[in-house]
Amino acid sequence: MGRRTYQGLTASWPSMQGTGTYGERMNSLPKFVVSTTLSEVEWNASLLTGDLPEAVSRLKRQPGQEILIFGSGELVRSLMSLDLIDEYRLMVFPVVVGRGKCLFREGSEMKVLKLIEPRTFSSGVVVLTYRPERS
Repeated sequence: MGRRTYQGLTASWPSMQGTGTYGERMNSLPKFVVSTTLSEVEWNASLLTGDLPEAVSRLKRQPGQEILIFGSGELVRSLMSLDLIDEYRLMVFPVVVGRGKCLFREGSEMKVLKLIEPRTFSSGVVVLTYRPERS
């Protein structure tokens, strides 16, 4: 995650009550923070420092579970431009807010994605899973 997302989540998650199994998992999972301004992190987190493509590529080569980017739009845009994202899971909520941040900015390189799985929940939320089509 990026610095702002990390700071927002770490301010509340470690001590949040009533989160059950999800909260226990969220608090126990290792976290990786990309930041040029932080010098130390907590909440089971490690800083990814130095060359971003090398740091992320090294992390992806390690055994273990999938890497999830939780929020962190700036980080997503950086990793997308470096072609380091293997799968996109976009959640569409049945709410129109009339404003917000744009994930894909004007001038971004076009990416062709292949729909792998659409999932619709009873709440009306749709999760769309895509993979980049690489030549």
